[in-house]
Amino acid sequence: PQRHCNIQVLSSAIDFLLQYIIMAGIKTLFVLLCSFAGVSAFTAPATPKVNTFLRMSDEPFPYKEAVEDTVEQWNEDWPNFAKWGWGPSVQAEKWNGRHAMFGWVFMCATAYAKGHGLIPDPEMALSFKEWGGLAVISGKTMITNERAIILVANIHFFAVSLAATIAPMGYTDPLLLDPTSPQYDKLKAREAEPFGYMPEMKFGMTEEAEILNGRMAMLGIVTLLFATAIEQKPMLDIINEWIGGKYY
Repeated sequence: PQRHCNIQVLSSAIDFLLQYIIMAGIKTLFVLLCSFAGVSAFTAPATPKVNTFLRMSDEPFPYKEAVEDTVEQWNEDWPNFAKWGWGPSVQAEKWNGRHAMFGWVFMCATAYAKGHGLIPDPEMALSFKEWGGLAVISGKTMITNERAIILVANIHFFAVSLAATIAPMGYTDPLLLDPTSPQYDKLKAREAEPFGYMPEMKFGMTEEAEILNGRMAMLGIVTLLFATAIEQKPMLDIINEWIGGKYY
């Protein structure tokens, strides 16, 4: 009983000491805040510093002049490429946008096929006996049936795109500014009037709509590549997450 009584006395003393320390700290903090408030009342307001690096200029950025200078410099440095439409040209932007839009259609279709069982035996690895070195990714790792089907489909569409480049139809614009193409004069006239930073909003089957959609598709693919590198996930999984898991 004596020991139990000593423990109670010690516990009461510790509780009292803690309460005293806490109350003393609160009182001290209150006094300091009041002191700071009184001092600040007689202090001149500080002059805000303006960060000249982050300050926006009142003059708009000369986008058109910058683009024109870049194109002119490119034409002077690489005339053999410039005459075929390579480099910073309307023709190059148009075709890059088309490839990016087709890439999104293909990736979304692949994700849909994966989620709905349209790819047979997707996780089965190809046999080295049947496919040889084509089935090897690295070392002894074999490519899966799913990745092989996607790869073959990409090769097929690439061959079609290459054929359209080498021998385009007469009513379509070629990949390059070919002087022998029936559309050459029309394409050269378009090169003289680029679309600028923000093309005019024209809906439907218009060049402005194609340029805007192509730019969004290219930006989306760059964003997808960064997301894949940062999250260390396959592209199809990230696309599926972006649409709320609707594919699979």
